[in-house]
Amino acid sequence: MRPSVRPLFLALALLAGCNGNRDQLLAEIQDSRPEIRAAAVKKLADQNNADDLVLFTRAAKDLSAIVRGEAAGALGESQDPRVVDLLGELLEDADESVQGKAALALAKVKSDKAKAYLTLQYGRRGRATRQIIVQALKSANVPGAMATVVAAESKGLWERNLLALTEGALPERVGAAEELGKSGRSEAINRLLPMVRDSQVILAAAAVRGLGDAGDPRAVAPIALLLDESFPELRESAISALMKLQDPTSATRLQAVAVEKSAVSPLATDAILTFQRTPATDAALCAIALDGARAEAEEAGRAMRSRGGCPADPIADRLSRPASAASGLQAVVGLGPTAKALLPKVTPWLNQPDVALRTLAVEAVTSVGDASVAPALQKLYEQEVAGLATLRADWVPTALPLKYSAELDPAAPRPASKKEDSKAGKHAQLFDRLQALNVARAKGAGRAVVAPRVPSELSDDVDPSKLEPLARLLTGLGAVKAPGALEVLKGYTNDASPVLRAAALVGLAYVGPEGVEITRTALLEPDRELQKTLALALAEQGESGQVALVAALPKMGSEKLVVLDALTRAGPPPASTSEMLQVVVKEGGAEAALAAILLGRMGAKDAVPTLLKSLDDSNSVARRDVLLALGAIGDAKSAEKVGRDLYHDLPEIRAAAATALRKMNTGAEAEPLDALKGDYFREVRNAVGATPTKDDKVAGGAR
Repeated sequence: MRPSVRPLFLALALLAGCNGNRDQLLAEIQDSRPEIRAAAVKKLADQNNADDLVLFTRAAKDLSAIVRGEAAGALGESQDPRVVDLLGELLEDADESVQGKAALALAKVKSDKAKAYLTLQYGRRGRATRQIIVQALKSANVPGAMATVVAAESKGLWERNLLALTEGALPERVGAAEELGKSGRSEAINRLLPMVRDSQVILAAAAVRGLGDAGDPRAVAPIALLLDESFPELRESAISALMKLQDPTSATRLQAVAVEKSAVSPLATDAILTFQRTPATDAALCAIALDGARAEAEEAGRAMRSRGGCPADPIADRLSRPASAASGLQAVVGLGPTAKALLPKVTPWLNQPDVALRTLAVEAVTSVGDASVAPALQKLYEQEVAGLATLRADWVPTALPLKYSAELDPAAPRPASKKEDSKAGKHAQLFDRLQALNVARAKGAGRAVVAPRVPSELSDDVDPSKLEPLARLLTGLGAVKAPGALEVLKGYTNDASPVLRAAALVGLAYVGPEGVEITRTALLEPDRELQKTLALALAEQGESGQVALVAALPKMGSEKLVVLDALTRAGPPPASTSEMLQVVVKEGGAEAALAAILLGRMGAKDAVPTLLKSLDDSNSVARRDVLLALGAIGDAKSAEKVGRDLYHDLPEIRAAAATALRKMNTGAEAEPLDALKGDYFREVRNAVGATPTKDDKVAGGAR
């Protein structure tokens, strides 16, 4: 071949090879396998052929997300202004990966319309896409990219809610009133304040809730007046709003609601408990301890234990008169050891003939826990047992069998029906299979399978209310650690009466390691009320009880919530419980939220990897609590991962992430934190430490 012909021949051969490769790609783009189609789209995009735009447009509507994602990238590489609308549609795709690729593709087009799509969709997308949108705008050289989209989202939310409030139907106005309040803007507060007296109660209640979220101290007085209304929904909303506004000056009005013993009294007590400590709040709690319903009085009294207790003179005055002794005794029950000085005024009521007062006096000395009353309690116990001996006498003097017969055993398989295909036979077989599956599932999860307790009596004809005095005495013997209390209480752990058995198990929690172990074992029984009572009793015993509670977690199912809730009511658990609490976090669910709270209180640095791993689950219900726990622990290495949630679509998650980062104080994520100072939600702005603006400087709240 002549030298002049060789280059021409090579060019023709290369062209033929390229055409052959292109024909193959055109065939593959129609393949039935989505991964082949996606690869073909990517290779065609690399060839940068303008004629392929129609192919990419068609691929953008493919049923497979991976094909649509590659199509979005190919359309972006073309930088053709005609594809902006199509990429805008892909930005709303159901698949997050497609949304992200569409956002990056729009940034490459570099037109005002493309930037408008990105800005608009920021407020409508999830965390991952929102973060990519900010990156895309930065790559398009948009100054202050995140601040721009945050401001646009804030403006859109404000205009939408304002329109719904002024022109919407009643349900829309109710929702808009609450959402406008969350903005904390002065204009929102000015619009909501007149609405608290609206003739439509549901709208007035929504305005009150919105003002609570707004945090404006101007709203305290008009909301407090609503506590005198007769509409339960309006009163409940007013109490919730006052709780958020955190103004102690409303404590006196809330106290009046708390002692009226109505349906909203517990809410009023809870509100006062959240207020910053002042003489007014202390006085309100002491008044509730004396005059509130039993549950609210005990809760208020317990809160005052950490504040040094209540003045003794008013309580002593109540204890000096039979007509008011009950209120004085219930105050002592709540105040516990802080009311020890009142013990001489309480002990005389142990000998009163009135059963109710005597039982309340037993509870009072039990709560104080002073060993000096042990002889008096032992004497009362002997008298009570003697008085109930006749009523509780066994019908059958011989001991009953400890095992069921084959016909009555609830755990035994049901006998087959005479007709195997009958309805009863099918039901029996179904329940047998279900029972076997439950047992296998429990064993596979490492949970204990507790056999049904065998009754020790044929029938107990003593009314449970008549056993209450004895039950309170059993708990009291344990609480004051009376001599021989352990053996006495162990004798009631298999009693036929649930009332006596529960009281004995609570008392055992006070009498040392052996008693704690017996109480912990009883936690595995299926009675949820018993579990709750025992968990609270163990949590109050300090480190030994808390360790026992955490040790019971692996053997429990949904009952973990009861144990974890009891632990959150006590002080931080010991460091030795960290490993087991981390297991609960890994399992997820509502239990993970409580476990994360506990780990944060403990400052468990060894739990940081577990907590960070749980953030990988985008649907975790514990996300907010995990973020706050990481902030409480203060590990600087977790700042980067926590910072991703500054882009979250839920304001409470953004606020939690900002709170955590500020506690870490690493300087990381400074730009997004600064951008969130323009967030619509006051909660987020407060979390990032925004300086109040002209719009919301009056909405700083009373806290």
